This record gives sequence, C-alpha cells and structure tokens, in this order.
Amino acid sequence: MAARQEAAPPIVLVSGRAAGPAAPGAGPRDSIVRFALRQLGTPYVWAGTSPATGFDCSGFITYVFGRFGVATPHATAQLINAGRPVARAQAQPGDIVVFTGTAEGSTTPGHAGIVISALGETPLRFVHASSARRESGVKISQVENSGYERRFMQVRRVLDGEGTSTGVFAASRPAARPAGAVATLPTATPEVASAPTAALPTKLAALPMRRQPRPVTTKTTVSARRHLATKATAARRPAATSHKVPVKKAPSLSRRAKLATRHRPAASPVKTKKH
Repeated sequence: MAARQEAAPPIVLVSGRAAGPAAPGAGPRDSIVRFALRQLGTPYVWAGTSPATGFDCSGFITYVFGRFGVATPHATAQLINAGRPVARAQAQPGDIVVFTGTAEGSTTPGHAGIVISALGETPLRFVHASSARRESGVKISQVENSGYERRFMQVRRVLDGEGTSTGVFAASRPAARPAGAVATLPTATPEVASAPTAALPTKLAALPMRRQPRPVTTKTTVSARRHLATKATAARRPAATSHKVPVKKAPSLSRRAKLATRHRPAASPVKTKKH
C-alpha cells in the first residue's frame, strides 16, 4: 500500500544541497530530517553516496548523518549494530529503522531509512533510497499497512537525547603522524646465476634423403588407363550423323500364300473323252 504523504512546508534548495542553518527552536534531529527531505527525488544508484550521482539505502544514511558529523557505516548489515536499539513506539525523528531484504523469509538486514515521524506518531514514516521498480530513488514510505511491516527488524538510535552522537559511530580522524625523515631502505638487486650455454654447431649434418618407392604398374592398370583414354577420345569426337535405313518387314503367312497363288501357273483343263 502506498504511503500517504502529508503536506510539508516548502523547502528551499541551496547550491550543492548543503545543510542550511537550523530554524529557531529546531534541534539537530529536525535539521537532519529537513536535510534528508531535501534529497527527495534523487535517483537510486547501487553503492552511491552523493546526490550528484545517486544513493543506495546505506549511502543515503551515510551522506545525511555525515553532513552533521555523525559517522555511520556504508553497509546495511552493519547498521543493525549502529548506536543502540529502541522500541518501535519510542522512535523519534533522526533514528534509523532497519528492515530485512526483499527475499521471502529473509532474516538478515537488507534495507534501512531515517525516521521522520514524531514520537508516538503512527504510522511510522521514514525517508529512504528505494530500489523499487515502480518508484525508485529517495522517497517517503511508512511501516504500518505496507510490505515494510513484515520486513521490520529494529529501530536504532545514533543520537542521544540532545541530538548529539552517541559515540558509537562518531566521526573521528586518526592523529596525524609527525613528519620526519624516513630512511630509504636499500634495494637489493638479486643476483641470478646464469646457466652455462652450450655452443651451437656451425654446420648441420646433412640428413639422408629417402627415395619414395615408384608406383607398381600392372597390366590391369595399363589396360584401365587405355580404356579411359579411349573413352576420352571418343567423347571429344563429334557424333557421326546416322542415316536410318528403312527395314523391310517380312510378309505375313497370309501374304505369302496370296503371293504364291498369284505367281503359280494356271492348271490346264482336263480333257474328258466322250463316249
């Protein structure tokens, strides 16, 4: 369920989004919340820690608290140990709320934001850098009646009652070492023993030439070659024009009988004697 954002007083953006002077009567917690709300709309970028390039959830917290001299780790897994734990009903503006990851059944820290709701106010609202596909970037969400209620882990307080750092992750710099002459260590050049190189022969021995055996010619091979040569020669010759000679068909038996009867001499009449 999307969080309903209440009307907030107009915020004047300054160059570089630097934190402006606190309003009269406003404590450091309110200043941190106001500065965090100035980053609304900044895109989400993995491992980002600058409004110029973008934020991830822990990078957004590190940037906001770092502007007020409070150091926080740039790792969500370490934010669960930042400061001290407080009850959810005792959350105040400037506290850090930690959630599990988005995986079903996850029990390890995976997301975090900065509480902006007043003490005892419900729903508990927070500003954070979200990687959601629908609406990513720095935005305001609420814990109750949302998916964050199932993923809620703890509220961590890194500021004491007066708004100063609890000292757990207070920004501190190591003392600078006194400048002095540093002796230059001699660089030893390792000696590498050279292996003896064998002299190469100036003349190479001639290798014996192996004669290849001549192919054995058999009568079958010769005859096959001649046969192929004859075929190739016949193929190159132009085809001779053939004249068909009409073939006379032999007469049938009935035809033969007629011809025999036609050429047979006529029989002389038989003379009969009269009595």
